[in-house]
Amino acid sequence: MGIVEEAHNVKVLGSGERIIVLAHGFGTDQSLWKHLVPHLVDDFRVVLYDNMGAGTTNPEYFDFNRYATLEGYAYDLLAILEELRIESCVFVGHSVSAMIGAVASISRPDLFSKIIMISGSPRYLNDVDYYGGFEQEDLDQLFEAMGSNYKAWCSGFAPLAVGGDMESVAVQEFSRTLFNMRPDIALSVAQTIFQSDMRQIINLVTVPCHILQSMKDLAVPVVVSEYLHQNLGGESIVEVMSSDGHLPQLSSPDIVIPVLLRHIRYDITA
Repeated sequence: MGIVEEAHNVKVLGSGERIIVLAHGFGTDQSLWKHLVPHLVDDFRVVLYDNMGAGTTNPEYFDFNRYATLEGYAYDLLAILEELRIESCVFVGHSVSAMIGAVASISRPDLFSKIIMISGSPRYLNDVDYYGGFEQEDLDQLFEAMGSNYKAWCSGFAPLAVGGDMESVAVQEFSRTLFNMRPDIALSVAQTIFQSDMRQIINLVTVPCHILQSMKDLAVPVVVSEYLHQNLGGESIVEVMSSDGHLPQLSSPDIVIPVLLRHIRYDITA
């Protein structure tokens, strides 16, 4: 196993000619995909990895300067693909990883046959003629709460992000992976994500994109999926699912897994 693979806890499962890379979002790790993986391993080679800063990674490897922008994560993704000698993959990116995959695809479109975005957003802050869902004041309060008492913040944020039943297994699971992050790293990652603005570059994404979105999501309003559809540089398709929350593949697998499998198998350009 190479250095990059080890640092990101890379796992390669299953068999098949097509390769699927699964990338998680903020506050989670590769366990987020536990409901999806069993449906893929018979037909595909499945690559799982953890973003640097996840609680499952070595905090000593987290470079605050490198990960102050999403490009740092995109370079990691490209390094993983290179180390595994992957020439083409279906990339499934959740939340921030939807944008990480998009950024990576701009420099190396040949490596991505398509990108499936789940709960992705190019910008979380509202702007003139753009609704991202948050005002700066909202984010300042979020960062302050994270900095003052991280454990208490996790307990409050997890049910809001997941949606639905506060006592659900999905809420407990997200609480666990959130709390596994080192608090200073979690705050830095959250600031990078929530202050990011990818609107100027998404028109450079030429790889086909499948945009999947919950109809109710604390972090990403439904209008954002339409914004992506209108502004991505290549072919794209949108599906708004009848799920609730920002982590629907964890909280509503019965709804989301069949939709994901359909988009993995279906090519827009076919």
